[in-house]
Amino acid sequence: MKVLVLGAGGIGGYFGGRLAEKGVDVTFLVRERRYRELTERGLRIQSIHGDFHLEQPQLIKAGEAAGPFDVVLLSNKAYHLAESVRDIAPYVGEQTVVIPLLNGIAHMELLWERFGQGRVLGGLCFIETTLNADGDIVQTSSTHDTVFGEWEGGMSERVMRIAEAFSGINGSMRASENIQRDAWQKYLFITTLSGITTLMNAAVGPIRDSKYGIDLTRQLAEECAAVIRALEAPIRADIVDKQMETFQNQGAAMKSSMLRDMEKGLSVEADHLQGYLLDHAQRLGLSTPLLKVVYNNLKVYEQKLSESK
Repeated sequence: MKVLVLGAGGIGGYFGGRLAEKGVDVTFLVRERRYRELTERGLRIQSIHGDFHLEQPQLIKAGEAAGPFDVVLLSNKAYHLAESVRDIAPYVGEQTVVIPLLNGIAHMELLWERFGQGRVLGGLCFIETTLNADGDIVQTSSTHDTVFGEWEGGMSERVMRIAEAFSGINGSMRASENIQRDAWQKYLFITTLSGITTLMNAAVGPIRDSKYGIDLTRQLAEECAAVIRALEAPIRADIVDKQMETFQNQGAAMKSSMLRDMEKGLSVEADHLQGYLLDHAQRLGLSTPLLKVVYNNLKVYEQKLSESK
C-alpha cells in the first residue's frame, strides 16, 4: 500500500514515521524548509515509546510527479486546509482514500466538496507531540493512536484493508465502526482542553489544582456539548462526565497543542474549533458565555500576533 502524508510535523511525521518504521511505502509531501531539514537530518522521532530515525525519508514538494497513492493522510492545521487540498489534489485518484487527522468537524464539508464523499473517510488522532528546535519530533503522551472509518458507519472492505496495512506499528492506527461519534467526541474534548488551557495559559495540573479550575472546565465542556447535541451529533449521553474523568487523570504537565502553538508565537485554530461551535450556538439561540470568553481570548491573541508581524 502506497501512502502519502501531507506534512511531516508532530502528527504526520510521527504516524508517517511509524508506518515507515514498519515497512509501509510512505511518501511525505512537505514545504521547502521541511524538505531541507529532512534531507539533511532525516526524520527523527524522540518518543517515550521508543526513538526512531528514518535516514532517507521519501519526500516530494507540491507539484512534483508522484503516485498513484492508495491513502492520503492529512495532518495539516485547519488554517492551511485550502492550500493543503490544492496541494494533494494531483495525487488523489479514483481509488485514493483521504483520511484527515485534523481536529474538529468543519473540514469535512470542504473535503467532501472537493473530492466527493466516497473518497473521504473520517479520522482523528490522540497524541501529545511537537517539534523541537532541530525539527525533530518529540512525543510525550502514553497514548499515540489514530482512528479512522467510514463516515456513515460500519466496516467496509477498504477500511479493513487499510487497517491491515496499518496494523503492527509502534502505536495504534485502527478502524472504527462509528467514526462520526468518535470525531464529535474528540472535537468536544479538544475544544474544551484547548479552550481552558489557553484561557488560563497553563497546563492541566495548575488548572486542576486551582480553586475553580475543575468547575470552569466542566462549564466549558457542558456549553460545547449542548451545542453539539443541538446539532444532533451522535455523542454519548454521559460524555461530559467521561471526559472530565479523562481531564483529571491527565499528567500535570499536559498541554493542548493550541497552547503550545501560542507559546511558540504560532497561529491557532480558533475559528475552526471554538468559532465553529460559537457560530452554531448563536444561530440556534444557545447561551455559551464561557465559550465566548475563550474564543475572544484567542482572537485577541491572533490580533496581537498579526500586529507583531
